[in-house]
Amino acid sequence: MITVRYGVDAIPFQKATAITVGTFDGVHVGHAGVLQLMRDAAESKGERIVVVTFDPHPQIVLARAGREPLQLLTDIDERCRLLANQGVDMTVVIPFTREFASTEASDFVRSVIVRDIGVQHFFIGHDHVFGKDRGGNEELLQRLAPELDFAVERIPPLSFDGLVVSSTKIRTALKSGDLESANTMLGRPYMVRGTVVKGDGRGRQLGIPTANITPVESHKLMPANGVYVVMSIIDGEPRIGMANIGVRPTFTADTMPTLEVHFLDVDIDLYERTLDVAFIAKIRDERRFESREAFLEQLQMDRNQTTTYQHLIKEWRTQ
Repeated sequence: MITVRYGVDAIPFQKATAITVGTFDGVHVGHAGVLQLMRDAAESKGERIVVVTFDPHPQIVLARAGREPLQLLTDIDERCRLLANQGVDMTVVIPFTREFASTEASDFVRSVIVRDIGVQHFFIGHDHVFGKDRGGNEELLQRLAPELDFAVERIPPLSFDGLVVSSTKIRTALKSGDLESANTMLGRPYMVRGTVVKGDGRGRQLGIPTANITPVESHKLMPANGVYVVMSIIDGEPRIGMANIGVRPTFTADTMPTLEVHFLDVDIDLYERTLDVAFIAKIRDERRFESREAFLEQLQMDRNQTTTYQHLIKEWRTQ
């Protein structure tokens, strides 16, 4: 897949293009359905498949003062990788600024879509909008289509197991600790990419060394506080671990949650490495223990439960 970032000068023009515009945060099973429709149509007409997306996310740039900023399911690198896995031929990443947000939708279609990229079929969701004052919608495209010589393909609501999937629903599930539902809607384990940083060394003192991980994307959504089974690729090998997200109430008075991962059977210095942490299952909520001994006893039970997922390592090696 070709990824064109932060400008349209490098975009190879091709009229025979099936195109869609959106943030595609999460690239979830609903998005997969959209892209399948595009693949089916494009294949029969010899078109390339192009997704136009934005970075930063428009809701982050246009966030109102006093409102909690949007938390992302995927950073832009992860989003591009996932789109490539869905058979997208080209992802065009447009820098989203307040100035760009003032662009009229019709001007955007004429200049970027028609002139710079090329379009034969424009796919748009039944409720999707883009451009200044949310003016880019199916009605506008249908009005422009005869003049600019492209067809408009309306994408109906797509459901999975009877549920219309959305990025908002996935965020809600993750924030509430419902990892199973979130992973089902994503069609894969939720992932956090982060850098291993120096911690306070308490885990090593307790005999359970942990990697303290800071997300690469500051707006990345962290699942609800709790203990999770996770997996990462370390030195080319899948490794299973147990992760804690939270404030470590047994030992600290912290208020900002942190992500710590204890990888089973891994004795490697991971400091300053960047890891993709895949969340496989939630074991329990975070809680405060009355003693160090009670904490260690629970940790051993968590470790035992984590080992029951060891069979997944073989599956990951074959992916």
